[in-house]
Amino acid sequence: MSIILTKNRTLFVADTSVTELPNSQELADIAVQAAHAVRRIGFTPKLAFVSYSNFGNPDTEHSRRVAGAVKILDDRDDIDFEFEGEMTPRMALNESVRGVYPFSRLTGEANVLITPGTHSAGISTKLVGEIGGAVVLGPMLIGLEKSVQIAQVGAKVGDVVNLAAFSAYDLDAEHRRVRDNS
Repeated sequence: MSIILTKNRTLFVADTSVTELPNSQELADIAVQAAHAVRRIGFTPKLAFVSYSNFGNPDTEHSRRVAGAVKILDDRDDIDFEFEGEMTPRMALNESVRGVYPFSRLTGEANVLITPGTHSAGISTKLVGEIGGAVVLGPMLIGLEKSVQIAQVGAKVGDVVNLAAFSAYDLDAEHRRVRDNS
């Protein structure tokens, strides 16, 4: 997962580095792990499965794979976060645009974007980071027993310090969970 920090919002993007072209079940699992990680660092996850299509239009093999992940989460009883999809990033990040789909259950703007593959996640996060106006942290490996961050080639000192701070925060959060469950 990568974190995109701008003046006006914080976005989380997954999967940015592990599963090249996840199937529907893998996308659903990525979503659950990302939502839990986002909550662990103090945000309320509002998750959108992003695609180049909106709710089946156009209906392609790739959009059906993303829609399948939404269906998998719909069928689970243990999901404790808002989610919706499949939709374009514009729909996910702009509630007024999403209003043309009154059936959409996502309220407000998404802050967690689940992409259909590492290629789309990698391209989009690196593009945002290069254009400017945003800081991109990560990718961070989530769903592991211990906190793992990846410093990108050419990472600046500030990037490494941010990743180290995130690791320290994650470790502290883990220690608090263990202490509270004892």
